[in-house]
Amino acid sequence: MFLGRVVGTVVATVKDVALKGQRLLVVQPVTPELKETGKRIVVLDAVGVGAGELIYWCRGKESSFPFLPEEVPTDNTIVGVVDELHLC
Repeated sequence: MFLGRVVGTVVATVKDVALKGQRLLVVQPVTPELKETGKRIVVLDAVGVGAGELIYWCRGKESSFPFLPEEVPTDNTIVGVVDELHLC
């Protein structure tokens, strides 16, 4: 899983039928120290997060698991909100 911060939303008038009703969000990946890293990506929201929230997401086939039994075409999905982060 990967850490990120929600920085925006995506509005798509034309998209795959299986994505109808799904929220697409823009996420800025961050390090465990909360420093921005890498390019921003578009992810599907499985938990109902808002702008500015610290989240974690997964990639690959596992990204579609939160939507089962539906088969949603996604490579990245938000699967949780980070309430606290403690570094050792």
